[in-house]
Amino acid sequence: MIEVTEFHKAFADQVAVRGLSFCVEPGELLAIIGPNGAGKTTTMRAMAGIISASRGRLSIGGFDVEGDPIAAKSRLAFVPDDAPVFHDLTVEEHLSFYASVYRVSDAHSKAVALLKQFELTSKVRTPASNLSRGMRQKLAICCAYLHDPRAILVDEPLTGLDPQGIRVFKRSLQERAARGAAVVISSHMLAMVEDLCTHVLILAGGAQRFFGPVDQLRSSYDHVDAAAGLEEIYFAATAP
Repeated sequence: MIEVTEFHKAFADQVAVRGLSFCVEPGELLAIIGPNGAGKTTTMRAMAGIISASRGRLSIGGFDVEGDPIAAKSRLAFVPDDAPVFHDLTVEEHLSFYASVYRVSDAHSKAVALLKQFELTSKVRTPASNLSRGMRQKLAICCAYLHDPRAILVDEPLTGLDPQGIRVFKRSLQERAARGAAVVISSHMLAMVEDLCTHVLILAGGAQRFFGPVDQLRSSYDHVDAAAGLEEIYFAATAP
């Protein structure tokens, strides 16, 4: 569903990502982890078609993100860490707008279900400017889910969410994956990654240090204590 091949991105003379290749199949939840400046957000934004690759290929559902952007973007959803909203639009108007853009059939019933799931039903006529940051994040998630994307990209998704919101969101990602979506999460919250994700991509300095199923991490870093958790392996993998 998501395929990245020899992705390379440079900004002027600064290389952000170098030669990155990985894929995410339907039903898989991939975590991209690494220190600040590792290239996580750059990779997410390139997959979403927000920035272009310096070289390499990125595709969603077999459609090239740069060569066939409409087909690729119609199959994905991207939720950044501080999701932009239209401050003058209400919650209800946001969902109506997204339904129109993505030509969502049965948009009303889907919107009602999402608003109930993320506890926004009482806010349907509230302008986004009057929502808390956590509620704006929930609104962005509802909008992202509305067209039933086959690829879901979330960058630091828990920003601003309360514990209940975090639980609902994590369950929603698992449910979407169980229904065949490919999910990519960029996060510094290693406990969530260990609990939620099926695969891990570790980046450091723009380069890939590990990619594969979570249960293969220990065998790949067998010099780390056998009882080590993801945190210890992460530090071993990202060491200079």
